[in-house]
Amino acid sequence: MVTCYPMLSTAPRPSLIYRPGIRTLPLGVERYIVRGAGSTVVSVKAGDGVVLADIEGGQACEIAFCDETGRFDASALGARANSHGEGLKAQLAEDSESTQRMKSALQRRNIDLGKAETVRLFGEDSRAGASAEFKVSRDGVLIVAVPAAAMAPENQDTATDIELRITRNGKTNERSSILPEPLADPVQDIRIRASTASAYVVKAGEYIQVIDVSGRQCTDFQALSARKVDKGLDLALDATVTRTLLGRSYPAPGLPSKSFDREFEPLVEIVQDTVGRHDAFALACTSRYYDDMGYPGHVNCTENFNHALAPYGVRPRKGWEALNYFYNTNIDHQNQLYLDEPWSRPGDYVLMRALTDLVCVSSSCPDDIDAANGWDPTDIHIRTYAAKQKFSRAVVTRMTPDADAHLTKETAFHPRFSALTRNTTEYRGYWLPQRFNNDGPIEEYWACRENVTVTDLSPLRKFEVTGPDAEALLQYCVTRDIRKLSVGQVVYTAMCYENGGMIDDGTVFRLGQNNFRWIGGDEFSGQWLRQQAEKMGYKAWVRSSTDQLHNIAVQGPKSRDLLKEIIWTSPAQTAIGELEWFRFAVARIGHFEGAPIVVSRTGYTGELGYEIFCHPKDALAVFDAVWEAGQKYGLKPMGLEALDMVRIEAGLIFANYEFTSETDPFEAGIGFTVPLKSKSDDFIGKQALIQRKEHPRHRLVGLDIESNEAVGHGDSVYMGRSKIGVVTSSTRSPVLGKNIALARVDVLHSEIGTGIEIGKLDGMQKRLPGHIVRFAHYDPEKLRPRS
Repeated sequence: MVTCYPMLSTAPRPSLIYRPGIRTLPLGVERYIVRGAGSTVVSVKAGDGVVLADIEGGQACEIAFCDETGRFDASALGARANSHGEGLKAQLAEDSESTQRMKSALQRRNIDLGKAETVRLFGEDSRAGASAEFKVSRDGVLIVAVPAAAMAPENQDTATDIELRITRNGKTNERSSILPEPLADPVQDIRIRASTASAYVVKAGEYIQVIDVSGRQCTDFQALSARKVDKGLDLALDATVTRTLLGRSYPAPGLPSKSFDREFEPLVEIVQDTVGRHDAFALACTSRYYDDMGYPGHVNCTENFNHALAPYGVRPRKGWEALNYFYNTNIDHQNQLYLDEPWSRPGDYVLMRALTDLVCVSSSCPDDIDAANGWDPTDIHIRTYAAKQKFSRAVVTRMTPDADAHLTKETAFHPRFSALTRNTTEYRGYWLPQRFNNDGPIEEYWACRENVTVTDLSPLRKFEVTGPDAEALLQYCVTRDIRKLSVGQVVYTAMCYENGGMIDDGTVFRLGQNNFRWIGGDEFSGQWLRQQAEKMGYKAWVRSSTDQLHNIAVQGPKSRDLLKEIIWTSPAQTAIGELEWFRFAVARIGHFEGAPIVVSRTGYTGELGYEIFCHPKDALAVFDAVWEAGQKYGLKPMGLEALDMVRIEAGLIFANYEFTSETDPFEAGIGFTVPLKSKSDDFIGKQALIQRKEHPRHRLVGLDIESNEAVGHGDSVYMGRSKIGVVTSSTRSPVLGKNIALARVDVLHSEIGTGIEIGKLDGMQKRLPGHIVRFAHYDPEKLRPRS
């Protein structure tokens, strides 16, 4: 019998692989984001096309061209200069790491800002997406600046990003990537060609930058103490020692940053990392690996290392341990080590600091038989910098998959908080304290419950929503009834997709008839608002103000008494002592001429509390006033660990814990933000939410754990062998004296008093008993924040 199979009507589709950093842009097109109040410089050649776009609208920018001698000439862009670069000069007058880098870039090209001639584009009336095009007629450099003044907290003249796209003239290919601008003047510039390796010497204190030139290329890095090499000892970086001492897979900027040799001597520390996915489990590739895969004689990193290190007297090895930068590996649930294409994009890098004199070796991995290098090995570039240079510790944050990399920043309050602790963590692009010296999370917790605390919450995403259709836009995009919101009021709301799944939760401030401020946790929420405005044809602007408004939370039963002493309000504003729950006031610190602020009676602790918003330039004055006045009230700083404890007790939800895009507001425990009966206007997700409310599947509940053993996020909730839910958050409650948790469980098993078990180990071998209790554990009527 012969079996016949139908012929395919079309040829199989190839895998769709978007080159990293280029995304879906055609070859030869480069995209740069110039941050609000920032600037950039990019080399261009004759024939290149340039497009500038005002992404969010209402943002002025300046563009200039300098030829190869450093002379300004706008005619090379086919334009006429209409300003002398006042915005660029003002931006470069700031003392920051980014401006110092920009100044160095200009100095290397002999560009004199005193002779600046620029073309000023866009302005407060430009629409979102407005663009301008230029054609470059000569080789040189392009300078783009985004000028902005300091935004007062009660105003909405924020600074937003400008997009720069360059279409390169001439032939381009997948490998034609331009190296990023040096972080400073390099001491060494070393190109490591594909499938090769190079050794180099670095002095103690100097910096080593390992750059992926074209993206998706692995590089093995190894270092040996030069002092020990001189003695005939080749004690290289040891991944097992490093993992053991750090308690993590590989080092990262921050506290767990160092790498050690076999004698526990730290050799390098990681300062900056724009990728965040590397490997320290596998050896650098060896001849044995390729032999066993059927490719005998294949070039490999280990033999390249041996050849490069031979002049230093380092003995060859059959397999070298290494920090395998950009190598994307992980361990699955079956305990198998697997690999996939690297996360790195063109220009991504790791920056290290040498802790002693080193002999270093770096490779460009030659693996072309699997996905380790995206099937196509390319170059690696090494730069070293002098020890006198200063680079901040940072990891990369991309708030959306297609966003450009943003290195971790310090909030404007960081100088004060960092004087009280070194225990910080990256949170949504900023360094925030986890706990403070001498006190710790338990004492910080009790200060919040009994006295008053101050917490840095500047990473919250802020967006200014303005224009004649601003109210209509928010009415359509959030679940609460914005038409009922008065000037001076705040409302907590959800933002949903069409299927009812949550995008974000946050607050809406009404500053005027057509003036609103959206504050949430996710950068995408602002993009979503802008997309809906365009889709619906609303005349409304949605502009980010996160970098223009930093904020601290002053929380606890004594917070009102503290702030009444230091905050001045005009007769037209509600005094702090009179400010009710979910209201805000425009105010100043101390007196009529004090630092301008916006104070809202809101918080994330379940206590009476306030949040103070100010421009970063005024942050230290605001903090100092709060700190000094708070001493007699027992004021203490509170970090993220204690904040998590109080918010779990109070039943306050957290993104990617209590809700995701698959969770609706009812399942997330905030069904009160969806007034289906009283809000007659249509809004995104309304029809889906009507159905999901009528046919609920899950409910957020409180759990009391009848054990002193901790449970954690992701632990399964069981009834017998049946899994009925998952723990979303948990903590040891000091005020209740027991372990508690929040969990999303099947609605059929969500009644108060229902007995459950938390699965540990594999979920079956160990169970911790518990039962469902009233939600929330602490002050379920919210009497304390209302008081």
